[in-house]
Amino acid sequence: QVQLVESGGGLVQAGGSLRLSCAASGSIFSISAMGWYRQAPGKQREWVAIISSSGSTNYADSVKGRATISRDNTKNTVYLQMNSLKPEDTAVYYCNRHRGPYIYSARSDYWGQGTQVTVSS
Repeated sequence: QVQLVESGGGLVQAGGSLRLSCAASGSIFSISAMGWYRQAPGKQREWVAIISSSGSTNYADSVKGRATISRDNTKNTVYLQMNSLKPEDTAVYYCNRHRGPYIYSARSDYWGQGTQVTVSS
């Protein structure tokens, strides 16, 4: 059973920064790619960023240059640093443990409860 617990969200003004965290259970964290996703009200969940087991990263165009995904395998935790936040970044942010180690590995059905990010203008 995989458990994912996101934290770090909050209310921030446009231009501000937040660091989201996702703590994962399970011994295979270090060999799994991890992804961040977000879902705004009335919209479908969308992919934001992914990090492979070896540390390769990829970002959605909407956050490229403003987001940095990283991981600490000693803590089974993946992070998402978001800078220069915009009101359109407002969403619930979720992490997902992907089915394989690569950035193109498919996402799994394991989701956390999410953490709310609200950016005011």
